[in-house]
Amino acid sequence: MLKEKIILSTILASSLLASDISLNLIDQNPARATPTNLSEIYSFNNSVKEAVKSVVNISTKQRVKQGVNPIEQMFSDPFFRQFFGPGFGGREQMPRERIQKSLGSGVILTGDGYIVTNAHVVENADEIVVSLGDNSKEYNAKLIGIDKDSDLAVIKVDEKNLPSIKVGSSKNLQIGDLVFAIGDPFGVGRTVTQGIVSALNKNKVGINKYENFIQTDASINPGNSGGALIDSRGALIGINSAIMTRSGGNNGVGFAIPVSMVKQIATKLVKDGKVTRGYLGVSIDDISKELHDVYKHKKGALILDISKDTPAYKYNLQRGDLVYKVNDKEIKDASEFSRVIGSFNPNEKITLYVERDKKDITVDIVLGSRDSLHAVSQNSPVMQGLYLSDITNELQQRFRIPQGTNGVLITDVKAASIAEKVGFQAGDIIIQIENIEIDSLNDVEKALNKYEDKPKRVYVNRYGRILVSVVE
Repeated sequence: MLKEKIILSTILASSLLASDISLNLIDQNPARATPTNLSEIYSFNNSVKEAVKSVVNISTKQRVKQGVNPIEQMFSDPFFRQFFGPGFGGREQMPRERIQKSLGSGVILTGDGYIVTNAHVVENADEIVVSLGDNSKEYNAKLIGIDKDSDLAVIKVDEKNLPSIKVGSSKNLQIGDLVFAIGDPFGVGRTVTQGIVSALNKNKVGINKYENFIQTDASINPGNSGGALIDSRGALIGINSAIMTRSGGNNGVGFAIPVSMVKQIATKLVKDGKVTRGYLGVSIDDISKELHDVYKHKKGALILDISKDTPAYKYNLQRGDLVYKVNDKEIKDASEFSRVIGSFNPNEKITLYVERDKKDITVDIVLGSRDSLHAVSQNSPVMQGLYLSDITNELQQRFRIPQGTNGVLITDVKAASIAEKVGFQAGDIIIQIENIEIDSLNDVEKALNKYEDKPKRVYVNRYGRILVSVVE
């Protein structure tokens, strides 16, 4: 946990401790006041002007492969190759590359260059450039760490005495509090929009895995992602993340990640370069109204399933258990339970308060680590840069895969990755890794577990030809 230190707001935080970021903290429990002097114009310029200096523009470049055109694709079709041979149409067509650019915002956390932003702003970027609003100088930034589950990332520029933002608290926020969203929408320069806290603890929005958003009607437009949500004192209370819209414009429903989560995640990313969360191994859901008569407790997380060889399995949790408290934290629903479990570290001991058969029991559990689970999915690159998917009907048509083909499809290869250098291509189908035949993503996971940190022979089916490559 981040150690809370009250530091005078005039002091810039510029040092990184062994386990913490030294942040420019402000009073964490402020008083509130209502304007009474109607003969004056109330301006928040003094509140926002320092915070504005702490918000930066982030531009990224990513090398993106373009697919071959239909004629070129026809040359690689197995139907034509069986008549004309593998040389039909000339050389095997390789996807072209283009440079994709995007813009976002970030917030300077420390004077020595640590900047927090959204994960989706810098994810997969080959180049990250930071610029301060009133300063034409650009800085090449290094990616320190990224956590897609919370949609947060930390980057760093090699500079000293940067204007770090004052860091407030999201713990004592109230609906109706005045807030300002600061960012660089559309790349036109720093912009401040004003609104109120519309709602707190919003989840099930479908943006991140661990959701606990501050909802605001302050405009959060494209490019504002990663910028600051501040209170009327100019203190950071959240990181702008997304808007809910059907048209692409702002409809007054914006979401920001609370600064309490930002501090926790940023500290872990700076210290370790990643976020390691405690792992329990259960499938959960909210307790429905239909089940209210079955349970004494009306709030909590209902356990629906338990995976084998997990802490939940080891400590004898059961289907139908209702977890209503973790340590001293009341649990109101499944989202909060996931968030609370994810806030603990691997190997940390916790106590679950469980209702089982209308009896209250406690279960002491030592959490496992998610690092032991390989995230083999089409959303995460594995084996040094491969994006994989089970073969679906849609992918079968898009990649012109013959009926009855078995294996796991390579949907994309990360640019400039080891996998690309080895020679893998989108459209290749992995059929075997070492001596394990591959029919699904689960088979890939088994193979990666078995041959972890060892060179692996990977056999692929490329338009009917069987090729083998070695991946470290």
